Amino acid sequence: MRRVTKPIFVGDVKVGGNAPISVQSMTKTDTRDVKSTLTEIKELENAGCEIIRCAVPDMEAAKALKEIKKGASIPVIADIHFHHELAIESLKSGVDCLRLNPGNIRDEGKVKEVVQLAKQREVPIRIGVNFGSLPPVGAIGKTRGLNRHDDGVNLLTKGGIPSSDYTAVDHMVATGLWEIDLLENLDFDLIKISLKAFDIDTTVEAYRRMSKLIPYPLHLGITEAGTARSGSIRSAIGLGILLYEGIGDTIRVSLSDNSTEEVITGFEVLKALGLRKEGAVLVACPSCGRADVDVRGLANQVDQLLKDTKTHIKVAVMGCEVNGPGEAKDADIGIAAGVGKAVIFRKGKKSKIVSESSMLTELMAEIKQVEKELSPPTKNSVS
Repeated sequence: MRRVTKPIFVGDVKVGGNAPISVQSMTKTDTRDVKSTLTEIKELENAGCEIIRCAVPDMEAAKALKEIKKGASIPVIADIHFHHELAIESLKSGVDCLRLNPGNIRDEGKVKEVVQLAKQREVPIRIGVNFGSLPPVGAIGKTRGLNRHDDGVNLLTKGGIPSSDYTAVDHMVATGLWEIDLLENLDFDLIKISLKAFDIDTTVEAYRRMSKLIPYPLHLGITEAGTARSGSIRSAIGLGILLYEGIGDTIRVSLSDNSTEEVITGFEVLKALGLRKEGAVLVACPSCGRADVDVRGLANQVDQLLKDTKTHIKVAVMGCEVNGPGEAKDADIGIAAGVGKAVIFRKGKKSKIVSESSMLTELMAEIKQVEKELSPPTKNSVS
């Protein structure tokens, strides 16, 4: 059962409560380059991204968010580190949410300044705890006489195994609770929180523990997960564990790749768990020595053609008589191919037999027809 959290709104996107789990990304362009950043945001919007975050390294970037916000059709989050003045300027630029890092903005007075303005504007704050930027051990909320290169964090035990020692999980949770306490004491509760690490079991245990302590929505992520291949796998495992346990209200897959890949991967994780119903789900035979047609080529062609599909439709592309007919019949539309021809199934019933040369065209035509049947009627189509 999914954990029930206190809902907040990031722009017009509801996060928490009974809202669908939203998919976020972060721009990889220089925020100061408004044109390039908006181009990337438009690409992300087309890929289905529901919330976008932009880095704010300096005051020029904070001011650029005003134009970026005007041009974006999805909510914009300002990603703030080190300098609370950037958060204040970003709020003045009209952002929909702030991300504050309690590891590098630790001055209580400065945090309060930001919170007071966010409260006036009813803008939520994500408390973004990251293993790579935790405050020094024993110095949460302290600002002076500290050396970032001798902070003791990397000496902490990682992982989710209970320990009598003070662990990385303990430090991540304590860091998040410190800032939550600050915000709550200012009567501010438009809060969401993340506790990210590259290490999967550290991340999972930190979220599990925090989920039992607070009512606020959780933003999930495995930080610095890696390239598209390795990072997608690492993220799917980490996020998948938490989401399966009912933990998480919004997600970002962090990849060293095009930002649209983050969104695509995020939705695939949610669809695999049955948590989002938008778009196509492709069941595809991996192919083996029994296959008599190019099933891999067909599956990849179909996958590419289905990328823009918004209708929730299950499509099966199968290549032999072992599992092919069963999987094809179980889908909304399916094809079981072999020996130069293929059988197309619609809703479990045989629709037609087609030649290998025409099976892609015939399959896509059947998919389009099923899409029409599954799509809700528009206002203009209702008499």
